[in-house]
Amino acid sequence: MNPYDEPSAPGAGPGLSPVSAGADGEDRAVEAALRPRDLDEFIGQERVREQLSLVLQAARHRAATPDHVLLSGPPGLGKTTLAMIIAAELNAPIRITSGPAIQHAGDLAAILSSLTEGEVLFLDEIHRMSRPAEEMLYMAMEDFRVDVIVGKGPGATAIPLELPPFTLVGATTRAGLLPPPLRDRFGFTGHMEFYAPAELERVIHRSARLLDVQIDADAAAEIAGRSRGTPRIANRLLRRVRDYAQVRHDGLVNQEIAAAALAVYEVDARGLDRLDRAVLHALLKLFGGGPVGLSTLAVAVGEESETVEEVAEPFLVREGLLARTPRGRIATAAAWAHLGITPPQAPPHAALPTQQELFRTGSEGGSEE
Repeated sequence: MNPYDEPSAPGAGPGLSPVSAGADGEDRAVEAALRPRDLDEFIGQERVREQLSLVLQAARHRAATPDHVLLSGPPGLGKTTLAMIIAAELNAPIRITSGPAIQHAGDLAAILSSLTEGEVLFLDEIHRMSRPAEEMLYMAMEDFRVDVIVGKGPGATAIPLELPPFTLVGATTRAGLLPPPLRDRFGFTGHMEFYAPAELERVIHRSARLLDVQIDADAAAEIAGRSRGTPRIANRLLRRVRDYAQVRHDGLVNQEIAAAALAVYEVDARGLDRLDRAVLHALLKLFGGGPVGLSTLAVAVGEESETVEEVAEPFLVREGLLARTPRGRIATAAAWAHLGITPPQAPPHAALPTQQELFRTGSEGGSEE
């Protein structure tokens, strides 16, 4: 979502924190009202918007179906919203499904055979589609045809099924997992980038108008600075600040109220939540800044290794607070400063791997001790 992709509430689903980029049922319900309807309303992603606008305008001029579109990037940046805007700009219906829902080639064949001419098929998490369905998609995208296998064994026959021209919009958070034959069949690929604070402020002001929240510029800047560059998180935090302002104040949101509300929800000035700070605190206080293996660090904070690796680590690394080395996770100088903890008296390079160790491992990771 952008104003967009799925704002949501903390506690709305198990394990969903205020700064999680994931979305739940409540998110999707609110999202429909906040999503922009066309490219002009869409905030941010200037390069992708310009390129996509050219693709769609050219297709309309030719009265043809536009090329298939692949949108990649972290969750919460507006991939689903852009898919819906593509359908709206083409004045075409949209069919929405996801990779995990397509586990057999027959599942995909049923969807493709029911498409109408010019329809947009949005396939979220396309990298999680099953291999048989993926191979069927190659021919459907290129030749608008699929072969339906009837029967088994030597008596099986392939019946060609012609498909009407359609536009596939695929979305993925892990473009590297897409096989080259599938990636190459997309005529346009757009990579979504994290938002600048100024862009998030525009998102927050727009969402505040739609939610009938009175907010000043300083409060919007406060929320934007803690939103991890993600509109979905900005919208979620706006809703939590709105709740706080309505319950404990008169409903008006200023910088002081926004900061107090976000303190209640344990989102600090850099956007770190409880789990992020727990990981850093364990790394600094229990392990002297590292290096320490992922599984040991996860045990120290009482979480699964996958949760630490996929939820907390990406943001901490992007913020320069944590580094992954062949010997394990280490804290940076910025992490000590952020938590206000004095580092131990040791040379700064003591925890870093030697050149020989880097050469032996050949790659970064250090998941285990």
